[in-house]
Amino acid sequence: MIRFITKENIFEYSGGEPAYVIYYGGEFIPDTETLKIIENQKADGNIILPISNYKSLIDIPEILKKYNVLEWDNNINKIVNLILEGFELLRKSRKIFISYKRSESSNVAIQLYELLEQNNFDVFLDTHSVDKGEDFQEELWHRMTDCDVILMLNTDGFLKSEWCNKELEKAHIKRIGIVHLIWPGCQFEDFAYLAESIQLKSNDFEKPFYSSDLNNRLRKDVLPKIVNMIEGTRARNLASRQDSLITNFTQAASNNSISVQLQYQRYISQELSSGKKIVYIPTVGIPQSINCHSSEKLLNRIGKREIKSIRLIFDDMSIRDYWLDHLDWLNDYLEIKTIKKMEFNKWFVSKQFDK
Repeated sequence: MIRFITKENIFEYSGGEPAYVIYYGGEFIPDTETLKIIENQKADGNIILPISNYKSLIDIPEILKKYNVLEWDNNINKIVNLILEGFELLRKSRKIFISYKRSESSNVAIQLYELLEQNNFDVFLDTHSVDKGEDFQEELWHRMTDCDVILMLNTDGFLKSEWCNKELEKAHIKRIGIVHLIWPGCQFEDFAYLAESIQLKSNDFEKPFYSSDLNNRLRKDVLPKIVNMIEGTRARNLASRQDSLITNFTQAASNNSISVQLQYQRYISQELSSGKKIVYIPTVGIPQSINCHSSEKLLNRIGKREIKSIRLIFDDMSIRDYWLDHLDWLNDYLEIKTIKKMEFNKWFVSKQFDK
């Protein structure tokens, strides 16, 4: 159950439960009661997000000015996502991949790269993100599979490019959410109905729009709409990809007459004949050590005595071989281990979990 606690019903807050605190500015001098509430929330170790209406932070009390203050920009999706991250219902890494045709939209791609970095995204842009000497295409697919959203700049020649088409195809196969920015005069392609789209107009650009003008940029007042759409797409897409992993895994179990249960915390449990359980956690993107740490905390909440082992399940398609080898190596040393999607069926056939 989720409860909303405000200053008026603060007496309902008893502590000892997960809480996320939002302080919204507006009153330059908060009263004594408000400051006391903030002090208590800090003492309880709760996450506090101060939101300011002003760059100068004049509406934020001194007690909160050491926090990373969010400037209000009408982007409610950003706040929702931060809350979900705070409750560990949405991964904290914020990764986005920009797909574009260099000869038609390089300047806008760089503009969006800078914008998204300012909004705390880890942005993949081919000209800025691939080290010299790397296998360019393998690294591109690898980074794409780990992103939350793909931002596609649909210029006139975008779909005529072999590599842009392959990126679109790969995104659909991997079920990665797409936000399309469609250039003026470009057709609203059928595929765009499967994603979030913004049809740009000529006056959305800083200068009169000419498709051949590579130095043009988007107007500043257009940018918040793009960020807002990306934030909304991100949360929905990560949930969808997690659902897909859950479906694939439970289907593999069913095909092998193994009973598993999806719990409300969105992990899968399997009862063993010994009375203990195996916990399987669907992991979107490329598993990292932070996923193992978060899973360890979940294991502690469930109760270690009931658990035989815990496994991260993930989609290994397009992840580079060196990283898959690294994960296999970690399986020999870490308590939290991984299972690749392509080995779901093998896992149940071999019944390694009973050994």
